[in-house]
Amino acid sequence: MEAGEGVSSATPTEEMNGAGNLMDFLDEPFPDVGTYEDFHTIDWLREKSRDTDRHRKITSKSKESFWELIKSLLDAWSGWVVMLLIGLLSGTLAGVIDLAVDWMTDLKEGVCLSAFWYSHEQCCWTSNETTFDDRDKCPQWQKWAELMTGHAEGAGAYVLNYFLYVLWALLFSFLAVSLVRVFAPYACGSGIPEIKTILSGFIIRGYLGKWTLLIKTVTLVLAVSSGLSLGKEGPLVHVACCCGNLFCSLFSKYSKNEGKRREVLSAAAAAGVSVAFGAPIGGVLFSLEEVSYYFPLKTLWRSFFAALVAAFTLRSINPFGNSRLVLFYVEYHTPWYMAELVPFILLGVFGGLWGTLFIRANIAWCRRRKTTQLGKYPVLEVIAVTGITAVLAFPNPYTRRSTSELISELFNDCGALESSQLCDYINNPNMSRPVDDIPDRPAGPGVYNALWQLALALVFKIVITIFTFGMKIPSGLFIPSMAVGAIAGRIVGIAVEQMAYHHHDWIIFKNWCRPGADCVTPGLYAMVGAAACLGGVTRMTVSLVVIMFELTGGLEYIVPLMAAAVTSKWVADAFGKEGIYESHIQLNGYPYLDVRDEFTHRTLATDVMRPRRNDPPLAVLTQDTTTVEDVEALIKDTDYNGFPVVVSRESERLIGFVQRRDLTLAIKTARQKQDGVVSSSVVYFTEDAPLLPASNPQPLKLRRILNLSPFTVTDHTPMETVVDIFRKLGLRQCLVTRSGRLLGIITKKDVLRHMAQMMNQDPESIMFN
Repeated sequence: MEAGEGVSSATPTEEMNGAGNLMDFLDEPFPDVGTYEDFHTIDWLREKSRDTDRHRKITSKSKESFWELIKSLLDAWSGWVVMLLIGLLSGTLAGVIDLAVDWMTDLKEGVCLSAFWYSHEQCCWTSNETTFDDRDKCPQWQKWAELMTGHAEGAGAYVLNYFLYVLWALLFSFLAVSLVRVFAPYACGSGIPEIKTILSGFIIRGYLGKWTLLIKTVTLVLAVSSGLSLGKEGPLVHVACCCGNLFCSLFSKYSKNEGKRREVLSAAAAAGVSVAFGAPIGGVLFSLEEVSYYFPLKTLWRSFFAALVAAFTLRSINPFGNSRLVLFYVEYHTPWYMAELVPFILLGVFGGLWGTLFIRANIAWCRRRKTTQLGKYPVLEVIAVTGITAVLAFPNPYTRRSTSELISELFNDCGALESSQLCDYINNPNMSRPVDDIPDRPAGPGVYNALWQLALALVFKIVITIFTFGMKIPSGLFIPSMAVGAIAGRIVGIAVEQMAYHHHDWIIFKNWCRPGADCVTPGLYAMVGAAACLGGVTRMTVSLVVIMFELTGGLEYIVPLMAAAVTSKWVADAFGKEGIYESHIQLNGYPYLDVRDEFTHRTLATDVMRPRRNDPPLAVLTQDTTTVEDVEALIKDTDYNGFPVVVSRESERLIGFVQRRDLTLAIKTARQKQDGVVSSSVVYFTEDAPLLPASNPQPLKLRRILNLSPFTVTDHTPMETVVDIFRKLGLRQCLVTRSGRLLGIITKKDVLRHMAQMMNQDPESIMFN
């Protein structure tokens, strides 16, 4: 009977409290609920369910009127529109960057008199006086010494050219580092480690902002033109993702849902690689294999479309001037032979060893930069490294030119029309063969001279790249890694070619290398070496091989590329599982759960959850007895991302979970919009208002912001399962219960700390929430 009285008396109490006509302002969403703080992790499950709700609402509304149907179609097409815009903008920016880099790189050596904005190549194209043998020389292009003193040759001219080369390099790098420091600190580095972390659900505000986009585009041109051992390919992924973020803000579907935004950013990363290398399919695979955390089938199609539009836009601009999209187009006229797999695999071993050496040395140097005085002077560091690079690079023709040009020359096959030193072979005067089938010939003095210069260039590139990557300027790693591999590959290729020529009667050459035949292509070895070294550093496999054959057009050489890529990965993995990007994520302490890591330890959820044995009890809210004052005190005294909601402190039975940011915003908005909400107002998360005396202030209903289905595990769940759940569902936190009673909480940070402890690493290095 008492229970019945309690129920019947609820109505007048509610009326006295004003709960009957209570303005439940949270039935209408208000600004910023569901958004996240900077350096916090998103809740993938919540974002997915919010998008499902939004989609369901649009679908049901579309049946009401023709206008709503149009709106639903526009919403469905908005994803493709965003992809189109990303492709157009990233393709345009990549074309502009390529043209600017060509011009500014040549500006260090000389200037075009007919039009100063022409690069060396463009200047001599337009000249009528260029002969085929001397296609690099034309009266319109003058080196600085010739322009200033009138003397093109001699010691004085050489010294003046040397001095101006170093001066230009220092100017470009100083401008780059100054712009980054003053306007956009996030524009430095490659950007791929941070993009990976953001795509895994982390928030780094401003990292993909408009200023970062503008400054990164400008400073990337300056950094590459300065002649430092870095590439523009990695940073172009960051630039494309900035474009993606920019266009996301135009559509509420993406701007208000962090999960959906990450689908767009995955596709933007594919467009970035597409324009970096002119490899659209490789770009999609790179995004899938290397960068993305969550990659549904819909994103695969959209990535493909974005990469296609980006590649088409770049092709329209034609920055390389050869009417081809690819960066290093090659035409080899001979097949490869089974016996050549041995040197290809050896190049794979070299690539793996170089990858390991580079990662360890670079991370040690970056850690030193972080923990010593060196890190306080980024401008001086950039100036010093640029000065050393320029001074050492100028005397060697293979390090003086841009790295892309160097790789292009190393990949090249020596045809009859090549004027490179690498093609200085001794010709047989009786040779009467078609031009595209030149037999193997003995190397001339030019080749031996080139080998010495290449060996020095190899040592120089290996050492200087370690100190360059990670400085406070945009710096990619693809091209320097490929250069190291291409130099090593070309040296090996020439060695094998000369062995085959001089010892064609050896058993290994007998079957496939007859005298007078063209049987070894040194350029192919350079290509395989480049793939091996890039694979050793980044640990890419499938996307790497596809990028390499798209990059060069060498479709029939997939097997050598695959053999080298797999070997380099195996060798590098033997010394450590992390590639360079994962190592930098670890160095910076970003909360990144790598899908490829295996958790093999036999611990349970109870070993990892908080609170621990001697800790104070878990901070919780009750469903209908907590006041606004209590909530505000809890928010002030703690820095947790959210709070579990329980029936009562005695029972500790779990009801749901509420985010800290949503609570703060809800109370702030309620105080502004709802009359009668004071510090002593009761906050309730139930469907009905609690029974309160008439004299009490108006209660505040916050059920709408409560997550009624938080993810829970029991205290005896193996950590192996918990880690898997966090990885695959992208969880932010997980509650630990026993028989419905709340015991504790495990956050993503707790999981990462536990994994670090299990691997004997410093758990405190993971610094963000």
